Amino acid sequence: MAELSTFWHRVQLITGVIAGTLVLLALVYQPGITDKELTELEKIQLRGYARILTLNSASTYYLDIEGPSGFEYQLGRWFSESIGVEAGFITVSQFSDLYTELLFGSGDLVAAGLSENESEYSSTVLYGPHYYQVQSQIVYRKGNVKRPDSIEEIIDANIHVIRGSSQAALLHKLKATYPDLIWTELDDIATEELIELVDSGEVDYIIADSHAIALQRRFFPELRIAFEPGQPRQLRWAYNQSTDDSLATAIDSFFRQIKEDGRLEQLIHRHYGQVAKFNYSDIQTFTKHVETRLPKYQSMFEKEAVEVGIDWRLLASIGYQESLWNPRAKSPTGVRGLMMLTRATAKQMKVKNRLDAEQSIGGGARYFASVLKRIPEHILEPDRTWLALASYNVGFGHVEDARIITETSGGDPDKWIDVKKSLPLLARKKWYKSTKYGFARGWEPVKYVENIRRYFEYLTVHEVKEKRDSGELDKLSPKEGLPIAPSL
Repeated sequence: MAELSTFWHRVQLITGVIAGTLVLLALVYQPGITDKELTELEKIQLRGYARILTLNSASTYYLDIEGPSGFEYQLGRWFSESIGVEAGFITVSQFSDLYTELLFGSGDLVAAGLSENESEYSSTVLYGPHYYQVQSQIVYRKGNVKRPDSIEEIIDANIHVIRGSSQAALLHKLKATYPDLIWTELDDIATEELIELVDSGEVDYIIADSHAIALQRRFFPELRIAFEPGQPRQLRWAYNQSTDDSLATAIDSFFRQIKEDGRLEQLIHRHYGQVAKFNYSDIQTFTKHVETRLPKYQSMFEKEAVEVGIDWRLLASIGYQESLWNPRAKSPTGVRGLMMLTRATAKQMKVKNRLDAEQSIGGGARYFASVLKRIPEHILEPDRTWLALASYNVGFGHVEDARIITETSGGDPDKWIDVKKSLPLLARKKWYKSTKYGFARGWEPVKYVENIRRYFEYLTVHEVKEKRDSGELDKLSPKEGLPIAPSL
């Protein structure tokens, strides 16, 4: 999917690059100036890219089939653009090395889900504004061990955490109260691998951050949250103390701006919104169908997706939401087939047999592509796709009504995060009586879109895992134009 973007974002990028270029020219042609006389920000601008230390994980930075991705990756790119440079990401293999690498000068800042007072080095660095709140959680696998309700119940249990993490620091603090408390700290491991250990039964309990657990728990439906030790933590970027505050000012200004213009809220919604309300019995069924049903139709989805220019995983996700990939599905209202086409839509898309899986997928693909074309061109991805999905479900006219309500209510009619709040209002007379297309069960397209988003992300991660396991992902090149620094 295309990355989040806004008109303001494009303007900021252009002005940031211009500003960075002017600073560079001024420094280069000013006689007598030395590196020691430059501010921290000017050094970065003179270099042309920011060195961002991070971790290779689902919640920070990772390489998927389309190139670099991740929550911290996007924040790092936005920040770099705001100061007129590119982003160079340096992945550190161990969490405990993030602070030492920063102190050694390997990077300009750390963007990896840090929080204050979590490390022995915390007092030696500075932190930017908080941008997301997380909570430590104790995870176990249902059926392997009994669910504990307190630390007392797992004092001598098989607990694993990542060395140098906030969870390790928390356990050291708890040991003052529970001197018999024992645990194991692991190096060179990501939260994803930690979760796999508890799911496989090799480990009884793990402690990790709530947002990282939420991203992975969808793929391990037998995992459960026992309880949440410690207090919530505010995630922040870290950077070295300096003789000037230019970098600190730039970071503060950046986070203030993305909070004010809504980009931070939308980024959080994009990465974590679809996992917060996931139905775990649903994912069990979905996982089973990915293994048993999808292989029969995947080549059809891929073929038709190429024909209309959309992602095959999105098309497959629509098909699953419509029929659970059942080519003989039928609703009480008469829609039929794998893509659940009405007679009228089937005729319009030249589908002769709705029960033929290949014809149904082709008709559904062409119909969705036609709906996508109706979405105003100025609306950017991924909002363009989410609004098209809502239109596919409830009708383009009703979505336009919801966009009008959104705008009159002070929201952004081009953002799904705002429009989805207005769609349910179409079922209330107070609102629909003044719309062009009238009443609609507006809560249904909201659920429809959010479900498809979850299925789509699951299929994306599933494909990345398969390619990584086969070694195929290693052959993929990062997106052009991105200075990706080597791992430390």
